[in-house]
Amino acid sequence: MLGVLRHPTYRRLFTAQVIALLGTGLATVALALLAYRITGPQAGLVLGTALAIKMTANVLVAPVATALLGHLPRRVILVSLDVIRALAALLLPWVDQIWQIYLLVFVLQAASAAFTPLFQATIPDLLDDEDDYTNALSLSRLAYDMERLVSPALAAAALALVSVNELFLGTAIGFTASALMILAAVLPQPVPARKTGGVFSRTTLGVRSYVAVPRLRGLLALHLSVAAAGAMVLVNTVTVVRDDLAGSDADVTAALAVYGIGSLLVALSLPRALRRWPERPLMLTGSVLGAGTLAAVAVALHAEGPWRWSGLLAAWALLGAAGSLVLTPAGRLLRRSVDSSRRPALFAADYALSHGCWLITYPLAGWLATTWGNAWTPAALAMLAAAATFAVSHFWPADHLDEQEHDHHDLAPGHSHLQDAQPVAATGAWRHTHPYRLDDNHHTWPR
Repeated sequence: MLGVLRHPTYRRLFTAQVIALLGTGLATVALALLAYRITGPQAGLVLGTALAIKMTANVLVAPVATALLGHLPRRVILVSLDVIRALAALLLPWVDQIWQIYLLVFVLQAASAAFTPLFQATIPDLLDDEDDYTNALSLSRLAYDMERLVSPALAAAALALVSVNELFLGTAIGFTASALMILAAVLPQPVPARKTGGVFSRTTLGVRSYVAVPRLRGLLALHLSVAAAGAMVLVNTVTVVRDDLAGSDADVTAALAVYGIGSLLVALSLPRALRRWPERPLMLTGSVLGAGTLAAVAVALHAEGPWRWSGLLAAWALLGAAGSLVLTPAGRLLRRSVDSSRRPALFAADYALSHGCWLITYPLAGWLATTWGNAWTPAALAMLAAAATFAVSHFWPADHLDEQEHDHHDLAPGHSHLQDAQPVAATGAWRHTHPYRLDDNHHTWPR
């Protein structure tokens, strides 16, 4: 897996990603402490609102920003967005009003929502080899998992030496270092897409491409399944551990760490697995595992016994593994579905739609726990995950192949794309078979 780091440009980009993620992790801890400093007991409400603002920015900003910025030089845009994130982090220690927190969180996350899809779309342009790209996806998943594990410990160690305000300085330093690493890299120029329509058309291009491809409609259902399982962990771990299992704050941290470890271990093993099996059965396995584990958690929380703590740790590890099984290969599906000129728009659509799933399941998990209690919440989320899993088989059939036989009605004879095509006398079209992706010559998916 680490062999892909021999690629110098990718190595710089991956280093930039790791540094920026650590900075973001420090900001998450610091923001919680800042909210408590300003509002005291109302800190939970402030953080919940900030999280909703963050997810809303992810959903709304990514497609628009990509439509406006995707054709510009990527290095300039990525560095500029890192600078905006660094400045927003530097301003956070100076706030003394709740609305100022909300404003800066929106600015910070809007910049991240513009940055991440463009960054993700750059990687497949750098790494032509499928195995290299798979290894890069696994490394990216590892980076996210390690951030969840390392950032809280790093923040705790830093707070023994510095103040909360200096944690935000650490965040700004992380984004600045990320900008410097990207500035030192030579990035491929974006491939210009054919101009079709105005800003609205370019903004919706990614979503229209997304819903046109069967495997990506299946991927959206898988995102919902993962969000249902992940929301149970990220929203309700603290109340399940403290109230249902009478655990401590350290136990909450341990449960969240085990969730990250489960995801990390699967990400390490996926490059080898993907050389043996295609994405669909592996991703479906992850979705089924997530739904089944949630159902088992619901049963366990209705039972009694000293095994419930160890059972919860095992369940959280399985939920982390299930999420990684689905999310790590997703980039391979996106890469194969469109040409390079549409990749930024498609990655932005995936970013927005996947976060839209979390925007649904985050408040749902909290509302269910408050209304029905922790024991019934995983049962309801398990049903949602199971329904999403069932939808995958409808949206993404098992016989969905990369190579598709299709006809061209709108290309003139002699067009370069028709070199291997055969005429269809009955319709006047040209027919051939090749790995199919949406581009300027293929606007819809073959029926």
